[in-house]
Amino acid sequence: MSQAVLEPDAASSRGMDLLRFATAGSVDDGKSTLIGRLLYDTKTIFEDQLEAVESASASRGDEYTNLALLTDGLRAEREQGITIDVAYRYFATPRRKFIIADTPGHIQYTRNMVTGASTADLALILVDARKGLVEQSRRHAFLTSLLRVPHLVLCVNKMDLVDWDQKVFERIADEFTSFAAKLDAPDLTIIPISALNGDNIASRSENSPWYEGPSLLHHLEHVHIASDRNLVDVRFPVQYVIRPQSTTVTDYRGYAGQVASGILKPGDDVMVLPSGLTSTISAIETADGPVDEAFPPMSVTVRLADEIDISRGDMICRPQNRPAVAQDIEAMVCWMDETAPLRVGGKYAIKHTTRTARTVVRGLQYRLDVNTLHRDEAAGELGLNEIGRVRLRTTVPLLADEYRRNRTTGGFILIDESTNRTVGAGIIIEAR
Repeated sequence: MSQAVLEPDAASSRGMDLLRFATAGSVDDGKSTLIGRLLYDTKTIFEDQLEAVESASASRGDEYTNLALLTDGLRAEREQGITIDVAYRYFATPRRKFIIADTPGHIQYTRNMVTGASTADLALILVDARKGLVEQSRRHAFLTSLLRVPHLVLCVNKMDLVDWDQKVFERIADEFTSFAAKLDAPDLTIIPISALNGDNIASRSENSPWYEGPSLLHHLEHVHIASDRNLVDVRFPVQYVIRPQSTTVTDYRGYAGQVASGILKPGDDVMVLPSGLTSTISAIETADGPVDEAFPPMSVTVRLADEIDISRGDMICRPQNRPAVAQDIEAMVCWMDETAPLRVGGKYAIKHTTRTARTVVRGLQYRLDVNTLHRDEAAGELGLNEIGRVRLRTTVPLLADEYRRNRTTGGFILIDESTNRTVGAGIIIEAR
């Protein structure tokens, strides 16, 4: 059985904070190499994995251990030297656990980048120090802003190939800072690195004495994400109603799901939508037993003091703080289907939290050029990887918030009912 180079203590990491981050950037900027370096430097890869990568590197004629091979898992990725799929990787340090979404750099895989960044706490954009900012750098910065990823890190990679020239770094940093000022990027950090050699990855490098900021790993370990959670608006979409079929337990009724936002406690007054009926939380339970409170992203079972008719897709919230109960939706949609475009009049299934309905496209207001931010109001359709503002009408009300307020209750996917394929992903601008 393979052994980890240095396996982190799983038991001690159970209660640690979790950071989800997505990597993005243009082709050959070194995303996969960077992730391989993070896995290697945090000693969370197995010995046989490292041996396989060393062997593959030698057979390819590489003069170094190509750590990108740790993440480029698809055969087509290895053969072409590109990233196609969204590869999820996991590692931990003594301070924090991490989930990485390694997203593609090619323009034709924009939809995959949107998928990887949609649940991220932080986006990490790489640029090649020799090339500076390119079209994809701006595209991915805009998409992370559109998806309201709270923290943004720009890594200026391959600094070793420009002799760690401070002026090169500062020119790129200034240009990106100016571009980011046009976007909604509240927290921006810029770090000079060499993913291949490990400079400024796990520790500060002597090659950049002029750089006074943290190493990348130090920043990832210490970036503050607790305040990014919405702990004000209680939203608990019901995923499953638990009614044990037991002769000894006859009066148990629990509502299972994941807390989308807010804090739930026993004794709280709550309302169930769309019925509008009210009750009080009598208990909150987890797989490990009862708890005194629940907050995102905990998965819990909520029990109420009153017997109310509640089904999957209903939502528990506060009586004085409710989401919109809406059938008319204004949203930004990223189209993901390569076989047919989104057109006005198109009919789809819509999946929003735990609720599924049908929807029809009532209007396409404009198609957005994510490179220039130009709005094409004459556009008649959205093709693969294109983004536009769309009006939808649903068959049953959605229990929704604006995406800028709540990323969970403000997001949805569109599904082609004939093939059951996900064809679009949307963020709600307005629900009424």
